Amino acid sequence: MSKPALYYATLSPPSRAVLLTAKAIGLDLELRPINLLNGEHLTPEFLKLNPQHTIPTLIDGEATIIDSHAICAYLVEKYGQKEQQLYPKDLVQRANVDARLHLDSGHLFARLRFLYEPILYYGSTDCSIDKIAYIQKCWEILEGFLKDQPYLCGSDLTIADFCAVATVTSVNDVAPIDEFKFPKVHAWLKRLAELPYYQEVNGDGADELKSIFKAKLAENRGK
Repeated sequence: MSKPALYYATLSPPSRAVLLTAKAIGLDLELRPINLLNGEHLTPEFLKLNPQHTIPTLIDGEATIIDSHAICAYLVEKYGQKEQQLYPKDLVQRANVDARLHLDSGHLFARLRFLYEPILYYGSTDCSIDKIAYIQKCWEILEGFLKDQPYLCGSDLTIADFCAVATVTSVNDVAPIDEFKFPKVHAWLKRLAELPYYQEVNGDGADELKSIFKAKLAENRGK
């Protein structure tokens, strides 16, 4: 039986969320890197595979699955029988995980993209206080969810934590998280960073993305 194949980029927070999930369930993926900055996700071949031209994209047998949140849920459902707490079967618990996944896609990652994409791809120099403050409003939301629990959905680590941490750690240099205002967020980040596979799978890629963003912003402003 062939391994599931993942089109991904280490610069991509959603890709890293899927890689964190795969590591957590002990799943070996066939990794197929895509260079986003060179536009490899816009080639005719990739558009045929995924008309939305997003990564990650998962190929598992005859199935093609797009969107990191859907992929994470799928992998736990199919391959994570011993780690079901990552995407629980209980209807209420699962609904809470789904809600936090929508928090990532609709707020966390959407606001990161609103800041990063024009600078990385279109030569923008707009890294305004307003855009940064718009991202930082999310820290208040996360602090609220983490007020009385170690993870976003309670006492157990879930795929919602993987998706959110991949995004947060990709933008927390330009949009700092005040440790006095948001101590629970800082504790959550530290907790996730202690996972044995965290640095290799998420930390390094997040640091690389932040470095590229800073360099590209400086380059754009120097033109």
